[in-house]
Amino acid sequence: MLLRNYDPADCGEILKLFYDTVHTVNVADYTPAQCDVWATGRESGERWDASLRAHRTQVAVEDGKIVGFGDMDQGGYLDRLYVHRDFQGRGIATAICDALEGESSAATFTTHASITARPFFLSRGYRVVKEQTVLRGGLELTNFVMEKPGT
Repeated sequence: MLLRNYDPADCGEILKLFYDTVHTVNVADYTPAQCDVWATGRESGERWDASLRAHRTQVAVEDGKIVGFGDMDQGGYLDRLYVHRDFQGRGIATAICDALEGESSAATFTTHASITARPFFLSRGYRVVKEQTVLRGGLELTNFVMEKPGT
């Protein structure tokens, strides 16, 4: 696996990976209707590209295919972290987080972790600050504000 910086040409493949991951991996912890409002398949490529470029974004590639990505802003907020359904449990999320956290000078790392991702972040030393409910498309989704000390 190769870990590299985001390129705007990646955006379409990243959006597909995001949609597919939510609808195949996260569906274990969220209803299909919740997954539909979380990842609609109609996300704005322009908005995602601008956000991914504004953050430090790492892309994991294997055999020319994007198998994961994650992004962190300058304040240490880990915004997104997704790994392709066929590449779960292979250390890709760990490698992405290691790179993002390792290159950040933030005093604290924070994220809003899904039910699915919560155990992963706990294993990395994050702690739950609070459980919260977010409203998307009229449906409630549970996630967890988590943090850990930075570098």
